[in-house]
Amino acid sequence: MRRIVCPERDDWRLTAAQCGFSFHTIDGERYWDESAYYGFTLDQIERGIETPTGEIDAMCIELAGRVIGDERNLRRLKIPEASWSLITESWERDDRSLYGRLDLKFDGKGPAKLLEYNADTPTSIFEAAVFQWTWLEQAIERRIIPARADQFNSIHERLIAAWKEIAAGRHVHLTGTTGNEEDAGTLAYLEDTARQAGLSTTLLDIEQLGWRDEPSGFVDLDDRDVALAFKLYPWEWMFHDAFGAKLAGAPTRWIEPPWKAVLSNKGILPLLWEMFPNHPNLLPAFFEDDPRAAELGSSYVRKPLLSREGANVTLVSGGMPLDAQAGPYGAEGFVRQALAPLPNFSGFYVVVGSWLVNHQPCGLSIREDASPITGNGSRFLPHAIL
Repeated sequence: MRRIVCPERDDWRLTAAQCGFSFHTIDGERYWDESAYYGFTLDQIERGIETPTGEIDAMCIELAGRVIGDERNLRRLKIPEASWSLITESWERDDRSLYGRLDLKFDGKGPAKLLEYNADTPTSIFEAAVFQWTWLEQAIERRIIPARADQFNSIHERLIAAWKEIAAGRHVHLTGTTGNEEDAGTLAYLEDTARQAGLSTTLLDIEQLGWRDEPSGFVDLDDRDVALAFKLYPWEWMFHDAFGAKLAGAPTRWIEPPWKAVLSNKGILPLLWEMFPNHPNLLPAFFEDDPRAAELGSSYVRKPLLSREGANVTLVSGGMPLDAQAGPYGAEGFVRQALAPLPNFSGFYVVVGSWLVNHQPCGLSIREDASPITGNGSRFLPHAIL
């Protein structure tokens, strides 16, 4: 694994505009960065990332099966009791998952380590699936990278295949916070893949979902029943929103399904460690109120159960804060995970995002940050197999 400096395509912004990648710059700061790329060997991809990703996902599915219906663990995850039946019924129906992303510590030398699982509302899929593939093809054509270069990236094709399998012949509503440029771009891309799978679609803001009392259920602006909905909106927010109490009584099926609320919770980190102690792809982790957390000593990462984009995460080394991010989370409680500093390449800390579509590992997102906590301002860099 190497960070390789390279020339940018002089027309990449025009290319981005042509394919709808409008959020390549956020708040005036570069998000997409092709002034360098990360090079991997095929063995690093296949044995170092792809195989562990599949194994971690399988462990997470086993974990979900144990937690759902277990009152003690649902309380440990601070999942509202009113939503337990919704989650259990979703699991027992075997409601299908479309996608997810594991965030891994990986340096190409030791085993990949799970940092967290973005199981419910992962973003950065358009740039991973489409724009970095376009970069690869054009970078080869322009001799920016070697002609033999390849990429671990079948995300786009797998999304289309997954939609066909999960929602064949059905109408899909896609909803989220459309006022957020990144979320709107992600929704538009996923809608495109659903249409390429032959599905009819409607895209609307989450606040435009309505409710009809008779017959009861969620409806869109045209009073059309929302039978199947993809939502780029976290379950923990939905549980507490005004219409949260109506979720259990509605016939709507959701993607991601309610049972994914278990796996999107950072409380799975200590639960995985309990189930699979000393697994090479896991880091020791404990709930903060667990006396066993003392086993981590004076160096650890403190994470809220429901944090996003690094918010309210604190790195502690030798009993002293090494770095911390502010944010609105933490009232729900914290976990502590063994401190495993991200690899540093040329002064930048790197996290590997490993994508799963329909539970199949199929691509990478590389994010780097000047801070050892990967936050909302981190950059996306492409990768290549050399």
